[in-house]
Amino acid sequence: MDVFTRRLIGFGVEPAATDGVSVCRMFNHAIARQSLPTHLSSDHDPLFRFHRWLANLRVLEIEEIKSVPYVPVSHPFVERLIGTIRCEYLDRVLFWNALDLARKLEAFRDYYNGHRVHRALAGLTPALRAGAPSPAAAPLKHYAWQPGAVSHPECRLTTISPPTA
Repeated sequence: MDVFTRRLIGFGVEPAATDGVSVCRMFNHAIARQSLPTHLSSDHDPLFRFHRWLANLRVLEIEEIKSVPYVPVSHPFVERLIGTIRCEYLDRVLFWNALDLARKLEAFRDYYNGHRVHRALAGLTPALRAGAPSPAAAPLKHYAWQPGAVSHPECRLTTISPPTA
């Protein structure tokens, strides 16, 4: 996650036990089509002390910033993102395997970055905050109320009733 724009960069999905090699592979896959970050925030998991992980960051010239141990509020944006992904997506979506989960998380990333507005970003999407062009406005000049429309005050919907015979 890019903390400034709140843009999701990518997800890592591993079907088996995660080790240092798989963490490096997932990170490299997540940043493959992105510009390289200058800083990376991580926790004190032993996976982030693995020599290959540290060498990967050193070669890519990425500075690692460690969170405060046992203090989840030291990463408030990431903690909020994890809660959002669980509440808005993973609690509502079934997936069959790691590949299916990866595809669905990529679709969620596209939705989250391009369509989901954020209150902290003044109603903008992360893509707009990152400088993406605004989407085209929907052409509403050809829409009008239809004759025979019936209003339902209890649900504030208007439906079109079929003509009676």
